[in-house]
Amino acid sequence: MSNRKWIFALIPLFLLFAWLLAQFTLSFLQIHRLVEPLKAASPSAAVSGPKVVLISQELDNYFWRSIEQGARKAAASYAMRLDYIGPDRINPAEQIKLLDKTIASKPDAILIQGLNNPDYRRLIDKAAGLGIPVITVDTDEPESERVAYVGTDNERAGRQMGELVVQASGERGDIGVLISNEQAENQRLRLAGFRSVIGRYPGLQIVEIRASDISRLQAAQQAQKMLIQSPNIRFMVGFSSMDGLGFLEAKERLGATGLHIFAFDDMEETVDAIRQSKIESAVVQQPVEMGEQAIEQLHDYFSGSPPPTLTYTKTYVITKESLNPDDGGGTE
Repeated sequence: MSNRKWIFALIPLFLLFAWLLAQFTLSFLQIHRLVEPLKAASPSAAVSGPKVVLISQELDNYFWRSIEQGARKAAASYAMRLDYIGPDRINPAEQIKLLDKTIASKPDAILIQGLNNPDYRRLIDKAAGLGIPVITVDTDEPESERVAYVGTDNERAGRQMGELVVQASGERGDIGVLISNEQAENQRLRLAGFRSVIGRYPGLQIVEIRASDISRLQAAQQAQKMLIQSPNIRFMVGFSSMDGLGFLEAKERLGATGLHIFAFDDMEETVDAIRQSKIESAVVQQPVEMGEQAIEQLHDYFSGSPPPTLTYTKTYVITKESLNPDDGGGTE
C-alpha cells in the first residue's frame, strides 16, 4: 500500500516537471525566432562584399547621419559592409588620425570629407598606393589621389546664398555671417562664393563673421554677441545646419526686429521656421544622395569602370511659398 501511495504522490510532481520542461522549450524556441532576424539585420552581420569605411566630420551631426543613411542603403544593395566612424565634435586633427588608423586596418575603400590639409593629402595618397580607393564627399581634396568627389559645389552654393540676400536686401544693408568652423574647407568655399556676389554691390557689407562649431547653443551665443556688437545688421546668413536656428534664437532673445535670416539645409525646425516666416529661406543640400552616389561609384570602380572625377549633387532653395503643398517644391 505504501508503495502505491508513493507512486500516486510522485505523479503530480512528474506532471509538473513535464509542464515546466515544455514551457522552457517553447520559450527557448520563441527567443530563437526573435533573435535570428535581428542578427541578420545587424550592421555587423557578416557580409561577403567589400568593406567600406565612412569617416564623418562629426559623428552624430544631422548632415553626416544623412550621408550615412544614403551610403548604408546603397551598400546593402551591393552587398558591401559599411562602417561609420568620426570624431564626437568637429576636430580635423582627429579626422586625420582616424584616416591613418583606417588605412592601417586595410579596408577595401574609404569615404571621407576633404580638409585641404597636406598631411591629409599624403594619407589619401598612401591609401591609393596600397590599392585602397578613396572617394571624398561633402568637401573635395582635389590635389590628392582620391578617385572621385561626390557632393555639393560649395562655392556655387555660396553664390546662390549671395543672390538670395541681394534680392531680399534691395542691394543695401549690413550682413552678419555664421560659419561652422574656420578650418572647414566647405565653409571657406561657401564664404568665398558668397563674397564674390556681395562684393559686386557697394551698398552691401559683411560686418561680422563668427564660428558656431555646428552647435545650436554656440550659434545662438555668437549670433547674440554679433547683434549686440553690430546693431545695424539686417541680414543674417548661416552656412551650416544649426546657424539659421541660432540666429533665430538670438533674435528672439534680444527682441530684435527688422532682421532677415537665411539658413542652410532643411532640418525640420528650420523648415517650420520658414513656414512661419521666421526664416526667409534656406539653401538645401542632398546628403542622402551624396552617400548613395559615393557607394554607387565605388561599385563602378570595383567593377572596372572608373567613375567621373567630379559629381556635384544639386542644391535648391526653399521659401515659404515653395513649401506650399500646391506649389510643388523648392527652386533650383
